[in-house]
Amino acid sequence: MEKWTAQKVANYVIHKKQLFILDVRNQDAFEDWKIDGENFEYMNIPYFDLLDGVEELVPQLPKDKEILVVCAKEGSSVMVAEMLDEAGVKVGYLEGGMKAWSSYLEPLKVADLEKGGELYQFVRLGKGCLSYMVISEGEAAVIDAVRFADVFENFAKEKNAVIRHVFDTHLHADHISGGRLLAEKTGATYYLPPKDAEEVVFDYAPLEDATTVKIGQAKIDIQAIYSPGHTIGSTSFIIDEKYFLTGDILFIDSIGRPDLAGLAEDWVGDLRETLYNRYRQLSEDLYVLPAHFMIIEELNEDGTVGKRFGDLLAENHGLNIENEEEFRKTVTDNLPPQPNAYTQIRHVNMGRLTPSADEQTEMEIGPNRCAVR
Repeated sequence: MEKWTAQKVANYVIHKKQLFILDVRNQDAFEDWKIDGENFEYMNIPYFDLLDGVEELVPQLPKDKEILVVCAKEGSSVMVAEMLDEAGVKVGYLEGGMKAWSSYLEPLKVADLEKGGELYQFVRLGKGCLSYMVISEGEAAVIDAVRFADVFENFAKEKNAVIRHVFDTHLHADHISGGRLLAEKTGATYYLPPKDAEEVVFDYAPLEDATTVKIGQAKIDIQAIYSPGHTIGSTSFIIDEKYFLTGDILFIDSIGRPDLAGLAEDWVGDLRETLYNRYRQLSEDLYVLPAHFMIIEELNEDGTVGKRFGDLLAENHGLNIENEEEFRKTVTDNLPPQPNAYTQIRHVNMGRLTPSADEQTEMEIGPNRCAVR
């Protein structure tokens, strides 16, 4: 019986390896959220159904694939894996369960920057969140950090860089931001769009349209572009005149939802203005890097998530609805369920709630739901 880390599972996801997952959580939890992989097969049998033994289960398991047992926090999967091991079935279990999977970040290099430096994407496979770090000549900037601030801090140290600037593209509602904590730990400046910050209870640097920060002696440009629609303050970035960080406004396979503050009817017009006017004044050769991905098929061959803007203009349905009323109807009629605990998460990101680490984990459990379907 082998203990699998979330990092090992991430390797299977990124490299599209085959894996058979026996998920022993309750059916509703499994149907809401699971470990996605392009070449994964699944069987869901609640742990309680296996308490009397695994004899009937054993013949249903594949003999030519690796088998991983998964549960919420590890305990149930260990017990099932032990029973299967005793029955002669070679299996592994996920250390820390889905709780660990939700927390894991895989840092991947997007590119070497022309002026000198690197751009990294931190892929949170279990939640669909994407964070970024720009590094140049010993300085770093982080965009849309998730709450695991130590991951970014340690990565910067490995690269012999000091984090000078931390940005949030908007006030997040689907996950707890690590931006403010990361800035506090590193002494960096924390930037937030002021139109999203009217209820925050902490100090921040206003992230305005055309705000420009330079990183390193090579002066890598990080230029802000006001792009409302997901929230009233949503802001995008162009990095090194080539990489287009679109936050939760534009994804690879969809567009951002405008309703997480309860203002879908008010903000849908802003969303269209951003997607159909502001963005279309930009070069089609920009490389789009969103703050989330929706489905595992959006991952590129190297595990990163990104695509040329011109390709999205041709392929993304949300960018090809010419009639304004049809666009409005498409956006407001195709909203998925609200993210788990999104109201509380917004208040955490405002600084108005200070939940424990376990409470934060519970708030974030489940898939991301930032996109229009």
